[in-house]
Amino acid sequence: MDVPAGIAARFGSLDVLVLVIYLAGTTYLGYLFRAKDATIKDFFLGGRKLPWPAVCGSIIATEVSAVTFIGAPAIVFAATGNLTYLQLAIGTILARFIIGFWFVPAFYRNEIYSPYEYMGSRLGPGMERVTTGLFFLGAVLGQGVRVYATALVLEVVTGWGLERSIWMIGIFSIVWTYVGGISTVIWTDVVQFLLFLVGGIVALVWIFVHVPEGASGVFQEAFEAGKLRLLNLSTDPTVTYTLWAGLFGTTFLTLASHGTDQMMAQRMFCCRDESAARKAIIVSSLSQGVTILMMLVGVGLWAFYRHFPLEPGGAAWVAEKADRIFPIFIVKELPPGVTGLIIAGIFAAAISSLDSTLAALSQTTVNTFYRGFIRPDASERHYIKVSRGLILFWGIALSGMAILCSRVRQYPELIDQALAMTGYTYGALLGGLLLSLMPLRVDTRGMYFGVPLSILLVFGLSWHGPIARWFVLCSLVLLAGLAVWQLRREWLPLATVMVFAVVVYVASWHVLGYDVEGMARHIRVAWPWNYPLGCFVTLTCGILVGRRCSSHATATDRS
Repeated sequence: MDVPAGIAARFGSLDVLVLVIYLAGTTYLGYLFRAKDATIKDFFLGGRKLPWPAVCGSIIATEVSAVTFIGAPAIVFAATGNLTYLQLAIGTILARFIIGFWFVPAFYRNEIYSPYEYMGSRLGPGMERVTTGLFFLGAVLGQGVRVYATALVLEVVTGWGLERSIWMIGIFSIVWTYVGGISTVIWTDVVQFLLFLVGGIVALVWIFVHVPEGASGVFQEAFEAGKLRLLNLSTDPTVTYTLWAGLFGTTFLTLASHGTDQMMAQRMFCCRDESAARKAIIVSSLSQGVTILMMLVGVGLWAFYRHFPLEPGGAAWVAEKADRIFPIFIVKELPPGVTGLIIAGIFAAAISSLDSTLAALSQTTVNTFYRGFIRPDASERHYIKVSRGLILFWGIALSGMAILCSRVRQYPELIDQALAMTGYTYGALLGGLLLSLMPLRVDTRGMYFGVPLSILLVFGLSWHGPIARWFVLCSLVLLAGLAVWQLRREWLPLATVMVFAVVVYVASWHVLGYDVEGMARHIRVAWPWNYPLGCFVTLTCGILVGRRCSSHATATDRS
């Protein structure tokens, strides 16, 4: 559906000027803080000398991103929306303390560039390659939704359409990352975080000023409509926003996203020492304040449009994609100049978020594969040159994934879509990291079975179409055959693989019943539970299927 007439028209020449000045200024700021020394350590870790408050701000900006800025208000604005999404904050704060006091000390014992290097040092190089591959898959899936979220804003503002907007974001991201490396990414992130905060406050104040009876009127109406409901104690695993999903599901999610995803973990490695990295990750819990702010903006938008309804064209456009409501408000209601500044912040935040992923993908590709297999003895200058080429490659790949996300929506809410996409790999990554942190020394054999079983379980619980179910079944047959061939003389490892294979088959194929239209109902769980389930499968296989070995043997490649 095309942009309705009159929506994009409010983005005037002053807004365009503000947008251009902001992007040019931010680009120049990133250039000033670029890595000036031609070493991989400077390009990807900022020389390990960046101040922890800047790293903390970068973590917050990357975590919040355009997905939260646009998606959180849409959750509350929806007909049945409320504040129960905020329950998920419990787990994400708890996880940061676990990362700060358990993961960070382990990472800082050696000078490493990624969690995958740590896992490789503990369980062998094969482990590093497996987890790096998982990171590649998860980064492409998750980042595609983030770019898509910002493209929604540009679609509203410019009328370009989603695909052209996506490519614009991709081009800017490639240029920013190419110029400055991680130092540019982190310092521009700080600017984005401050602008997000200001933008949310301005929008909320504007609503309070224009809605009859102001803030008290907004909250009174919202309370009466159930929009301020915060707790949901349901034990139904198919319900997404519950207290239990917040306590367990998002704890595992954040342990994976901030502890094993190189896009986030790379920032901790930029700090001067272990203490600074711990402060950066724990204090980044303040990101939940931005989430609360944007949920309140959603409450305000709901009240605002009760009094000042959208015209039919705009209402139909929002009905097609609820995530458009806040961009429409920014463009139509906020004064010129302010609109341009907020749009610039959203656009730049998407670029910065994509920058982070490009830097992380490029770094892990060079360190794990190029340096390990192709040119192990090349110069630092050569590695940086290859890294910049990989930035271009990954930028194109991620932009393509964003276009795919714009065409295939598994969840109606944008935030749910973004968080669910990482569920395929995060559980397996976290299981691998927990295995490497344990004093039990095993090899990577268990991971070779645990990782595919973990991904297939999440996939089987999420997709139940005929093609998806047959894909799961064929994959399980191949995996079971490999297990019989490799583990036929070891009953416990073989039994472990077979039990999990049966569990995955049931999750994918079992029919619970049929609805009134005759459609089959399959086993489903809300996306927060994908993370602990995937982690459990991987960790259990790692322990029970992996072979015990000495510390010396673990340090060698048994893949």
